[in-house]
Amino acid sequence: MRITPVVLVTGVDPDAMASATITLQWDLPDAVVVHHRIDVERSRLLRTVSDVTGVVEQEEVDLEHACVSCAVREDVAPTVARLAHAGRWGVIVAHLPAGAEAQQVCRVVAGDVRLRHVRIAGVLCAVDGDRLVDDLLGDELLCERGTHTAADDRRGVAEVGAAQLEYADAVTIVGAADDAELELVRALARPGAAVLADGDVLEPARLLGGIHEHAAAEAWAAQVRNGPLPAFDGAHVWRLDLRSGRPFHPDRLYEDIEAIGGGPRRSRGCFWLPTRATVACVWDGAGGQLSIGVAEPWGRRRPFTRIVVTGMDDGRDEVAAAFERCLLTDDEARGRGMYWEAAGDGFEAWLGDIRSPL
Repeated sequence: MRITPVVLVTGVDPDAMASATITLQWDLPDAVVVHHRIDVERSRLLRTVSDVTGVVEQEEVDLEHACVSCAVREDVAPTVARLAHAGRWGVIVAHLPAGAEAQQVCRVVAGDVRLRHVRIAGVLCAVDGDRLVDDLLGDELLCERGTHTAADDRRGVAEVGAAQLEYADAVTIVGAADDAELELVRALARPGAAVLADGDVLEPARLLGGIHEHAAAEAWAAQVRNGPLPAFDGAHVWRLDLRSGRPFHPDRLYEDIEAIGGGPRRSRGCFWLPTRATVACVWDGAGGQLSIGVAEPWGRRRPFTRIVVTGMDDGRDEVAAAFERCLLTDDEARGRGMYWEAAGDGFEAWLGDIRSPL
């Protein structure tokens, strides 16, 4: 059975993504490119398939009654499978809509036996070098850029861009980037991921041989992770690996949450509250915007709090101090314990009602 390699192109900047896709098509002359774009005003998913001979097909998919992420995932995978089955091309380049996540497509391909004749060779994240720091640590919204994927898409550019970069097997920077900007990319990227400065390219043989490591990408992008991080000692960028076996005090976290998750920084990880001791809560912040929610049950694992914060400003010590302030103190843990029965804790709007106290 012939297995066709697939390269996914992600990003938050359409021009940088287009440049990366053109480079791939130039380096891989037997490639077919499937480009998905979302027309938010018309609620349509636009698919264009092309190769060196020109446009092969164009089609529109109605999104009016479908979740955008589901529609993208469910159209990309079948289209990739269909193109691979045609046997006309040696590699498929899937140019996803700006702001879309490659992780969803990778999970479908990895878990669906009907797609066993295709494999993800690599996930390439394209970054605009001219506004790299803004795209990874800034406070702009996708809708302010006109790159949102739905009318109610209020995601931040940095929230999406940082997550895409962290999941990628290779990051290509389109345009010039200085040492500090390159350091930021390397601080966020998965260990072993290729970081390509402007003009650098991946050798086609290496790319087609496969640089995607599904398990490694999933582990690095996971919010609940307990393994060690590689050492990082930056001249321009700092990183804090804030860890504790204690939960956050709900009241102090509510009052001080911005000190940890605000500012021009990337922060992600997990935490727990004594009022919700059975579940790991997710922490996902970038550019001063923060999302929290319920990630998964702890099960038999011992709960822990771990938030990794990356920044370029002078707020490192302030973040570390705020993290310590929010944790239960030794006296509180001894006096009340770390598992509380409570009717509410102030986080119902984000984490839902407290359903089953210990």
